[in-house]
Amino acid sequence: MQPLTTDEIRQAYLDFFKKNGHAIIPGASLIPENDPTVLFTTAGMHPLVPYILGEPHPAGKRLCDVQRCIRTQDIDDVGDSSHLTMFEMLGNWSLGDYFKEGAITMSFEFLTEVLGIPLSHLAVTCFEGDKDAPKDMESANIWMKVGLPEERIGFLPKTKNWWGPAGATGPCGPDTEMFYWVGPTELPPAGSNPATDEKHWLEIWNDVLIQYNKTEKGTFVELPQKTIDTGMGLERVAAVLQGVPTVYDTDRMKPILDHVLKLSPRERILDDHAMESGILRHARIIVDHVKAATFLIGDGIKPGNVDQGYVLRRIIRRAIRSARQLQIPTTGECTPVLAEAVIREYGHVYGYLKTKEKEICDTLSAEERQFGKTLAEGLKHFERVAKESPKIMSGENAFHLYDTYGFPMELTEELAAERGLHVDEAGYKKAFEEHQKLSRAGAEKRFAGGLADHSGETTKLHTATHLLNAALRKILGNHVWQKGSNITAERLRFDFSHESKMTPEQIKQVEELVNWAIEKDFPIWYHITTVEGAKKENAIGVFDDRYQAEVKVYVVGDKEVTFSKEICGGPHVARTGMLGSFTIQKEESSSSGIRRIKAVVAGGPGEIEVAGEA
Repeated sequence: MQPLTTDEIRQAYLDFFKKNGHAIIPGASLIPENDPTVLFTTAGMHPLVPYILGEPHPAGKRLCDVQRCIRTQDIDDVGDSSHLTMFEMLGNWSLGDYFKEGAITMSFEFLTEVLGIPLSHLAVTCFEGDKDAPKDMESANIWMKVGLPEERIGFLPKTKNWWGPAGATGPCGPDTEMFYWVGPTELPPAGSNPATDEKHWLEIWNDVLIQYNKTEKGTFVELPQKTIDTGMGLERVAAVLQGVPTVYDTDRMKPILDHVLKLSPRERILDDHAMESGILRHARIIVDHVKAATFLIGDGIKPGNVDQGYVLRRIIRRAIRSARQLQIPTTGECTPVLAEAVIREYGHVYGYLKTKEKEICDTLSAEERQFGKTLAEGLKHFERVAKESPKIMSGENAFHLYDTYGFPMELTEELAAERGLHVDEAGYKKAFEEHQKLSRAGAEKRFAGGLADHSGETTKLHTATHLLNAALRKILGNHVWQKGSNITAERLRFDFSHESKMTPEQIKQVEELVNWAIEKDFPIWYHITTVEGAKKENAIGVFDDRYQAEVKVYVVGDKEVTFSKEICGGPHVARTGMLGSFTIQKEESSSSGIRRIKAVVAGGPGEIEVAGEA
């Protein structure tokens, strides 16, 4: 029977690739464990970077999974028919096994035979070629070989059909994307494909064909191990198969949307006026953002003013603003009630949501109540600006309300209209674009290190994080658990569970204990075991669904002393003496019940040796 529900599609994908020799691996947390260059897991490939770069995977060369992902770059597009902040990605990988023909053949078979999508409604794109790499006729010929008409194959430039490298150098390659016809006619016209008629084709799957390595000289050379990395948006495919116009109308999201609409006293929510006035868009924003917040809090993120916490706070408050536009009371009960609806729809797949339901709802309630104060301050600022601008509010002032108090443009325009004011939209757009340029530049700088910066300094600091974690548990107690970490080439930042501020004496004891371990020059190695095996040997870890069946356990110590034993993907230095010395620079609060330490290492050899398998 053709899979139709979201649950059926998810299971059909796993069953199909398992039948084709793939090992099913568990999805990872939304919080990248050992990647300081990104805030969230944005694709299924993030947890697999070491293996894509050539390290053998314990489960083999053919893998598949379902990965929850967060993407915030399109947050202003959320509310349309297809964009989501949090979504599920179906992915399969070949690590030096099959390549283009195997990937394309299986993709085509799954789409047409398992999902039953008519050939007449499919089209693809391939890389058009440039000075670095040739036109990808190999992929195009395979598509025609499996039965796709030539007119349904479009060729696009590197900006559209190329992946990587993540940094200045590294693995990269063309991709071939699959699309479904969503145009106004039953069948696409002759010659239509995503390169000639982009707006009428919906992307549903992408096969990334990693075959090149970009060198420091800027040249592209063939990789000895070629990799396949694919990603399919579950919600988009569900919308296609269920014949509904948007992802919000699919079987798992529609009940949450209906709950939002029941909370709003507004009428005609689903007529043309609702869409034109933005009412329905606000309802969708609430659904998307509360869903994303529910998963993020479940994965351990707390609202804050930096990094992941800032993004979480932003989407919660954006949901609250949209609730206000729908005249839904936001006194601390709106978002928790909707989170319960999210958990009803997804808790059977992601069990940790049920386990942490109270924590999720309490966090949302507190943030919702707190935003009332921010909203009030923003309204006061608006009144001051309105008095100074009797006719036109400048774009700069409108953007300040957005950037500082979280007022969307439509709210500022609504308030201005009540006072007979106009808002300088052009000035607002200019200020917004300038802000985006600065944000983009910062993001690019953050991402320049690539998906996994394994330089000597970051490797030293990664090892220092393990020593710090072990020392904190020895000094403060076994209630200490890692809640987050961030490593740059200059310092480490480590968040951990502990209710009270550390005393100067405790900080000194932890620092001295880490330096003692460094002075002992303990060897470091890893072995591969099962999650259950790691538990039995008392390895530190977060034992939820983020781990694969087999894991690496890194051990710091010798025959007499085991200083640290922790599940980790690596890499680490081979001996603790390579760290030189360790200094805690700051201990502070990160959020309620979470403390944060910033620390550095100094000295040690310039060249390091990386820890290997025992």
